Amino acid sequence: HKGQVFTGNNGAVHEGLYVADGAIIPTSIGTNPLLTICAIAERNMAILAKEQSWTIDESSGSSPAQALLPQAVGLQFTETMTGYFSTDEKEDYRTAASLGKQADSPFKFTLSVISNDLDAMLSDENHQARMFGTVEAKALSAEVMTVNEGVFNLFVRDPAQVNTRKMRYRMKIHTQEGKRYFFEGFKEIHDDPGLDLWSDTTTLYITVYEGDDASTPVFGKGVLVIKPVDFAKQMTTMKVNNAESTAERLKYMAKFGTFFAGTLFDTYGGIFTGLNYFDPQAPPRKRRPLRVSTPEIHMIKTSDGVQLRLTRYKGGTKGPVILAHGLGVSSRIFSTDTIDTNLLEYLHAHQFDVWLLDFRISIELPSAEDQSSGDEIAKYDYPAAVDHVLEITGAEDLQMVIHCYGGTTWTMSMLGGHLDPKKIRSAVVSQVSSHAKSPFLTKLKTGLYVPTFLDTLGIDSLTAYVDENSNWYEKLIDKALQLYPIDKEERCDNPVCHRIAFLYGQLYEHDQLNELTHKSLHEMFGVANITACEHLAVIVRKGHVVDAKGKEAYLPYLERMAIPITFISGAENECYLPESTEITYNLLRAKNGKALYKRYLIPDYGHIDCIYGKDAAQDVYPLILKGLTHD
Repeated sequence: HKGQVFTGNNGAVHEGLYVADGAIIPTSIGTNPLLTICAIAERNMAILAKEQSWTIDESSGSSPAQALLPQAVGLQFTETMTGYFSTDEKEDYRTAASLGKQADSPFKFTLSVISNDLDAMLSDENHQARMFGTVEAKALSAEVMTVNEGVFNLFVRDPAQVNTRKMRYRMKIHTQEGKRYFFEGFKEIHDDPGLDLWSDTTTLYITVYEGDDASTPVFGKGVLVIKPVDFAKQMTTMKVNNAESTAERLKYMAKFGTFFAGTLFDTYGGIFTGLNYFDPQAPPRKRRPLRVSTPEIHMIKTSDGVQLRLTRYKGGTKGPVILAHGLGVSSRIFSTDTIDTNLLEYLHAHQFDVWLLDFRISIELPSAEDQSSGDEIAKYDYPAAVDHVLEITGAEDLQMVIHCYGGTTWTMSMLGGHLDPKKIRSAVVSQVSSHAKSPFLTKLKTGLYVPTFLDTLGIDSLTAYVDENSNWYEKLIDKALQLYPIDKEERCDNPVCHRIAFLYGQLYEHDQLNELTHKSLHEMFGVANITACEHLAVIVRKGHVVDAKGKEAYLPYLERMAIPITFISGAENECYLPESTEITYNLLRAKNGKALYKRYLIPDYGHIDCIYGKDAAQDVYPLILKGLTHD
């Protein structure tokens, strides 16, 4: 016990020979062996000094060059999680865990998480706490394994999902046989249908790699959970470090609890959460450069004197193609930099000569504030834009991609005889054309003649834009709109999003937007004049395109749309039901022949997320391309 070495089995020792090392302990020392070894060595030297009547000078031979800075208040806790692990690449490990396969290949860890700066941990989502502990997993090793270089992040925002945060776990696992693994895991904090707060905060999805980092091959995946008994134990391990008094410890523990509960409330609180307003005084966000040619701006005038804007991005020899937007937005929906690849970049990369049209209701034109109906857009705007593009390019005809109210008014322009079908080689119509079938709430608003009522009150426009400097009554309206009935999974803290849902219906599935797009909705949505809203209300009540007075000025002339047209609808569209394009598709096929028309229903997409959804470049754009190239 003194560190001396036996000479044999007779109990005698070698005089003067001492071992000050962990080798004298006949088992694994476990986590942090340095502390154990030093404690044993110091004890043995103290015994030796006493036996030899030596005095040990324990004073330091040097002093710090400067006074040590006071340590920040930190936090630590210990967490135990158990669950299921599989090395089968084909197995859906989330489903497997839910089917009760945990016993097939058990996985367990006990980790201590230590943050040296609690304030930094709560204010900076990139703050990394340290992790160390042990792992038990027969699939990796028959023996208990140790963890080092572990890092933990609390509530990191997920840029790929709206209103989603993640608790991230990363660490290296070392087996007693000398093999190394890299462990990566996350808890996903997102408000899904049902009561999911407990499962979200206690379920960890893990991936284990065969090497030192995530670039090495995947060894297996699994799901771990915290059992109620382990959670209760975890609460007892929480402690505040470096606090000067019990009162300060309690203060910081309360601070952490308030932050944790507040973050969960922001995520799961639904209509009871606060609103996150855009601050117009904040520094402008950094924008990525678009992967297109230098734009050419063409300002043109219609025959009734309204100035429109065409922005050309000259690409290859395909096209030219005009992209036209909907109501309350602008051509920015096609060119936003908030997604990895927008529709402009996609078509430009496929050698199209792309023209973005901002017609009279574009929020980026002064005319957006003026009163105008869809009839005027159909009669004046589309003919002027088409003629200008054909004149500049020298082409005999062109192609069009038109979305939402742009699709409705383009259809009116075709059926009304304002656009010459010979000038339109083909078109892709997104979400709505000649017929408009809407959900109950949209019908209710239009059925009650809400736009007409607002017009009577002297309100000449409606806007989805709102920011931090809005008047108190505008913010009161925003609070009231939190009560607007929408699906639980579509609720959020963005007041612009709430206004969009009230004005137009649910325009997108939140799961299809990334966080940056959702935060930047104020850049893409703005004012809509009340006359255009009144005309749209008439169309929705009728169920198909009519003029602003409700007269049948368009539908009797379906033969005027005898050109190749591809219709696209999001299967979850809550603005215009998918049957809207289905009715148009069937009517045109019956009237002009089946060969001219195609229709695609996009699973899991809504309305405008077909244009700027985070994965639209993979899920939707190829279908638009097929419509333009007649594949």
